[in-house]
Parts: sequence; structure tokens; C-alpha cells
Amino acid sequence: MSTRQPALVLAGLLFAVVAGTAPAATNDSVALKGDAIRGKDIYARCGACHALEYDRTGPRHCGLFGRRAGSVPGFSYSAAMRKSNIVWDGKSLDRFIANPTKMMPGTAMGYAGISDPQERADLIAYLKQANASAECSETVQPESN
Repeated sequence: MSTRQPALVLAGLLFAVVAGTAPAATNDSVALKGDAIRGKDIYARCGACHALEYDRTGPRHCGLFGRRAGSVPGFSYSAAMRKSNIVWDGKSLDRFIANPTKMMPGTAMGYAGISDPQERADLIAYLKQANASAECSETVQPESN
């Protein structure tokens, strides 16, 4: 091996990192490609407490992306959720559904979470797809601040 080869390899890796083509360094499910079809099956587990279009024990999920946590009008949230200042996106949802009580101590959501990163990615893909649907766009109500 010539003395130039390690330098070329290092330069190639550096270029990949700068160009954003290097593989993800974490096991974060946001970096994984989610499958909305599998996510729909995973969402069925959420059905005991949540629905897309209406509040149940937990708040509705239509309008979730871009919504400030604890802001669905008329829903009774924990103080921790209301004061969290979280805006739901793929990354914040991933962290929350991995372990709700660890991410947000004091949350009323007593669910243990989804430890599998691929399952979380699939669930988030389904929620994104559902939120973009006509079904959800007709039911989303403006936030009360």
C-alpha cells in the first residue's frame, strides 16, 4: 500500500461526511426509511387511547405534525406536556414514542414506548401519510394558544 492511499481514503470519507452521504452514525429511527403500511399495523396498538380524527383517552393525531405539544383545544393534558414547548415532527415523535416518560417526565402517557427503531420509523411514516390525507385535513381544528 502506498503512503498516498490512506490519505485518499481519509479524503473520500471526509468528502462523504461533508456531502451528507455518509451512513448515519446513530441508530435513530428518523434516519431509517419508514413503511407506512407496516406503520398502520403498529398504529393499531395506539388505538386503545388514540384516534386520528377525534380525542379519546389521548388526543387526536390528525394535525399532529407541526402542532405544539399540549395544544389540542379542549383536551386535558398533563402540565409536563403543556409546558414542554415541543413542536411535533419526526425527530421529536421518535424520541417521545421510544420512551415517553424518559423524554417527558410527568407526562400522563403511561405507555412504555416502542424500543425498535424500525417500528418507530414505520409508525411515523404512517402518521405522516395519515396527516396528509383528505380525511385528516378535513378534521384538523386550529390551535388555541
